[in-house]
Amino acid sequence: MADIVAIWDVPLSDKNHRIELEHGTLSGKRIIRVDGKEILKKDWMFKLVGSESFEIGKAKCVITIQAIGGFTYEYSLSVNGKLLEKFRENQSKVMKTWLIQIMGEPTRIVLEKDTLDVWINGQKAETAGEFVEDGTETHFSVGDYQAYIKAVSTGNKRKGIVHSLFVNDVEIPESVE
Repeated sequence: MADIVAIWDVPLSDKNHRIELEHGTLSGKRIIRVDGKEILKKDWMFKLVGSESFEIGKAKCVITIQAIGGFTYEYSLSVNGKLLEKFRENQSKVMKTWLIQIMGEPTRIVLEKDTLDVWINGQKAETAGEFVEDGTETHFSVGDYQAYIKAVSTGNKRKGIVHSLFVNDVEIPESVE
């Protein structure tokens, strides 16, 4: 663990994934862990720079190691062809996330706006859509609680549609990940 040089958090629909990179600058060793699980290990590499590709679900990831002088290196992560910051920015446009406590347990609810899939703690929820007077409601259960995500048009092209989560008819504020 002494050679961990970079840690990234990647927000995906199922959950935030933690990626760790170990890079032995003398041995060339590379170890990549996703959520604490080792997914790649290479020992005694003569080339200290380069890239490593792997997947998290359907997301294609690439870690790039570049020399920036002497024995100093720069590490970057790309997800689906975008540097992590750009990917996160894009995710915030295509996903809405709410973090709540349900029966004392932290619960993460995610709406994928392009597919209208709802994820609860990494599990795709069974949903039922319904048209209502001012928009749509997507109904589902969270444990013993009834929940729905209401989609309402703002009437403004730039702002688009506003999504709000209600659990037992109480609105839950959106979270920023």
